[in-house]
Amino acid sequence: MINKVVESLHKAVAGIRDGATVMVGGFGGPGIPNELIDALIEQGARDLTIVTNNAGSGETGLAALLKARRVRKLMCSFPRQANSHIFDGLYRAGEIELELIPQGNLAERIRAAGAGIGAFYTRTGYNTELARGKETRLIDGDHYVLEYPIHADVALVKAEKGDRWGNLVYRKAARNFGPVMATAARCTIAQVYQIVELGALDPEAVVTPGIFVTRVVRITRQAEGEAA
Repeated sequence: MINKVVESLHKAVAGIRDGATVMVGGFGGPGIPNELIDALIEQGARDLTIVTNNAGSGETGLAALLKARRVRKLMCSFPRQANSHIFDGLYRAGEIELELIPQGNLAERIRAAGAGIGAFYTRTGYNTELARGKETRLIDGDHYVLEYPIHADVALVKAEKGDRWGNLVYRKAARNFGPVMATAARCTIAQVYQIVELGALDPEAVVTPGIFVTRVVRITRQAEGEAA
């Protein structure tokens, strides 16, 4: 019997090794798997490469992972926000490496990994510092930059509901990077608010099929106004 549900956050993140590349879903507040991030901090893996949209804010979630000195390299689109002082301090001190990726390129590089695409050309970034050292090509009169897929060892995502096969549905804006990240990682770990019986999810509403999910763990919604 297929059952991907694990009973604790501790078991959900078990086996994430030092030096792993970890994708973390979320866009601003919605979709960030804070509970899985906290469990990863407690688990102790270090020298991680984190692929995500931003570097977190304040001292919780991604910012807490950075503060714990567990991240060697950050691949993201928006490392600086109004309250991203943890990343700022580490970067200025030379304690973390940054690969800045335009947001559309980030999403497409992740999608390409899941789709088995070897590389692709994009106009975004041409003739800027972001294209330094990269192959370029003139196609139909426009200049393009060659970009490669981003694969990950692990993806941490947040969904609204899941079943024991790992099928996931999301809530509103929480459906951001999670679906593509799930396809690009060897191991996808999803935190959900509800685990439902098989057949309870409308197949037409399933965004991430269970074939892309390795583990599912249920968490408790902390507050009525919590981000999606």
